[in-house]
Amino acid sequence: MEQTFALLHHFRRLAVRWGRRTELHDAFVSLACSLICWRRLKKAQRERDGSDPRTL
Repeated sequence: MEQTFALLHHFRRLAVRWGRRTELHDAFVSLACSLICWRRLKKAQRERDGSDPRTL
């Protein structure tokens, strides 16, 4: 759980909540979670295919 919050705090818009509308904040949290998942899946795909430049 702590790692999830740490990842979410890398998004500046979520680190400090400037807006007052909760639905906008919730939308940005959902977007951030989607981006985190997409990046992890992309990384896993590269590692599985052997095309990760860090492993060469």
